[in-house]
Amino acid sequence: MTDLEPALPGDAAPAAADPLHDQPHAIVERDGVRYTLLGTAHVSKASVEAVRAAIASGAYDTIAVELDAQRAQSLTDPDALARLDLVKVLREGKTAVFAANLGLAAYQRRLAEQLGIEPGAELKAAVVDARERGLSLHLIDRDVGLTFKRAMQTLGWWGRAKVSGGLMASLFFDEKVSDEQIEGLKEGDMLEASFSEFAADSPALYRTVIAERDEYMAAKLRAIGASGDRPEASAGKAREVLAVVGAGHLQGLTKHLGEDVRDPDALCGELEAVQQKSSFPWFTLLLAAFVLGGFAWGFWRGGLEVGSDLVLQWVLVTGTLGAIGCTIAGGHPLSILTAFVSSPITPLHPALASGTLSALVEVWARKPTYADFMALRDDVQSVKGWWRNRVARALLNFFLTSLGTAIGVWTGGARLLSKLVG
Repeated sequence: MTDLEPALPGDAAPAAADPLHDQPHAIVERDGVRYTLLGTAHVSKASVEAVRAAIASGAYDTIAVELDAQRAQSLTDPDALARLDLVKVLREGKTAVFAANLGLAAYQRRLAEQLGIEPGAELKAAVVDARERGLSLHLIDRDVGLTFKRAMQTLGWWGRAKVSGGLMASLFFDEKVSDEQIEGLKEGDMLEASFSEFAADSPALYRTVIAERDEYMAAKLRAIGASGDRPEASAGKAREVLAVVGAGHLQGLTKHLGEDVRDPDALCGELEAVQQKSSFPWFTLLLAAFVLGGFAWGFWRGGLEVGSDLVLQWVLVTGTLGAIGCTIAGGHPLSILTAFVSSPITPLHPALASGTLSALVEVWARKPTYADFMALRDDVQSVKGWWRNRVARALLNFFLTSLGTAIGVWTGGARLLSKLVG
């Protein structure tokens, strides 16, 4: 049974019995479990009060929240960022996702400064109050990194460039959030608002950021009812579930929760899958064949002088431009040296990247402190802060060294080709 209950402003009688009487919500009963879906505004103090009142009513044995583990930790644990293993982020190739998260955090911070309320405060209240009361707590949203990757895969080259450029710009420039975006947040979703700032009117983006997550969260809710898993409370099957979600998810979540019949675990697995890039490094192998073949041709046709000149030009062009990128990022002398040495080599090896190697040396030479991590969200709001903060500077090192190396590869390759055909 599905029962969608709209807000009833001015109805005083239900207020004493139902703290949600004036809030958008829906009720779905399925498989012996009653799901109350509370649609919230991520920038509304009224939503915070409604969440706290609903939990305090004692009507629910289980609380589900539109968060993943990473976002929940970020909201409820101020020191979480300080425990980040930056070396692990660099080694595992998660630098771009980490930078994207910083971009989203910068956007949310601007909202907080304009509105005087922390975006997602009602989600934080749901997590904190559920834990304090010993209720079963479930984080039902998909990992934000997976959503970001799947969203980027749905966009074309230009769409990806717009989103990436917008996220990076949001890190450097403190622009005011428009009234239209704020109004959208009162009825929509935080991730949708964050992405749409950089890639509006994209059906593919909407599908990934909103519609897919409706399916995903509905499957997670069904799994709660089916398993009776209670990770933070005493054992027992969930019967009364309060799901705190953005108002933009209310209609879709109600539909999927009432109608979907697929196995919830299988559905979640499908919606978590990320298309893997081809495991065979065609471009790298072709580039290596071209460069090394050019060197061999130079030694064979022109002797030691011509061959050595080709090698020297490749090393100087790629190494110098990689080192310049690292220098602009304020890299340590050892990082700059690493960038120079690695830039001619890493483009020819599929498992190596000059930006990663240089950033790792930067982190080793200038180990970020606890204060750097704690000040990171503030420092990335200004251009000077990027060079002052050791964590931010390591990210700059990665991106600018990689960019310098890429420019060096195309420049060096063009010069090599001109020599071969000249």
